[in-house]
Amino acid sequence: MMALEGIRIIDLSRLAPGPYGAMILGDLGAEVIKVERPPLERMKRISSTLPFLIEDSDDRKVAACLPTNRNKKSIVINLRLPEGVDIFYRLAKTADVILEQFRPGVVKRLHIDYESIRKINPRIIYCSLSGYGQDGPYADLVGHDINYISMAGALGMIGTAKDNLAIPMNFLADYAAGGMHIAVGILAALIARERTGRGQFVDITMFDGVISMLAVEVARYLVTGIEPVPGKSITNGAFPWYNIYECKDHKYITIACIEAHFWEQLCRVLGREDFIPYQNDMGEKREEIFATFREVFQSKARDEWFDIMHKADNIPVGKVYSVEELLHDPQAIHRKMLVEVEHPSFGKIKQVGVSVKLSETPGGIRNAGAYPGENTSEILHEIGYSGGETKNLMEKGAVMG
Repeated sequence: MMALEGIRIIDLSRLAPGPYGAMILGDLGAEVIKVERPPLERMKRISSTLPFLIEDSDDRKVAACLPTNRNKKSIVINLRLPEGVDIFYRLAKTADVILEQFRPGVVKRLHIDYESIRKINPRIIYCSLSGYGQDGPYADLVGHDINYISMAGALGMIGTAKDNLAIPMNFLADYAAGGMHIAVGILAALIARERTGRGQFVDITMFDGVISMLAVEVARYLVTGIEPVPGKSITNGAFPWYNIYECKDHKYITIACIEAHFWEQLCRVLGREDFIPYQNDMGEKREEIFATFREVFQSKARDEWFDIMHKADNIPVGKVYSVEELLHDPQAIHRKMLVEVEHPSFGKIKQVGVSVKLSETPGGIRNAGAYPGENTSEILHEIGYSGGETKNLMEKGAVMG
């Protein structure tokens, strides 16, 4: 048995946060059905984007390899046609959750919004993910991860200085603030439905999610009045004992010796016990300590330093890995965060594993990703369409498979 076994999720989302949140729920046992656009609409989107945007690809091997496609079935429905909307309604009657990631107002124009769906399925949990929310002055403002983290205050504190801000890929808004909050919101609504018998609307925004992740920094500012800025706070590069250092082989290592006993051990290992008294009040010593540490770390290769620090104990240390190095890391492999999935056409496919470890109802990867429309006929049959009706719908372009 899996934790979310028996829960059906209809996933209308396309890129990054929505598919990732649905992946988490699928990994925990939910049945996820992706409702995908017709090929022409996908082609238009792909032609105007960079070549590394693989999430919307029609290529079967790409679809199979994408972890955000796994544990999911796929049906292609043209929601611009009345027949397509009717199919969606019939599918929605069988669902526990609907997830959508369109701009505010789009689902209402398509007549598949929460108010429309709850009339046919009062128990539905309808989750809408957007950049800034379904209401408010920014509701219609378009954006991507970098815009949300800048408006929510996170980007302004990431980097080494105010004139050297760093873009942290699209991890913060898309995957953490968006994808993970989707999973949390949907799970909470499912639990509430067990008590009330009613579904509800779940409004998740990447803007809200990023602000939530800044809760402690906002509290610190409200208490002290001090703005967190790049290179000036404990956790963003202000001190030698919480920083990144280049090593002899031009690879990097991270040190996080916040606690006094960690700092003392670090100074001993680096042969600079004279620095121990200065952790909390470095004053003019700070630049000297920085310069010394940079020079010392240049004397040995990264992995050599890691082994030294690891054996010394009481030194929080980490290697700055490339993705290639991560794929061979023994801890990642031991924790089953890098696994092989069997695919009927392409054999063994490597993917990132399941991060939520449950002892009694463990998650898992039941199948690699479906290509767009792979399960169209199967799903239509399941919700009551005959073979003739399915053929007719395909001829009209309402569905594809």
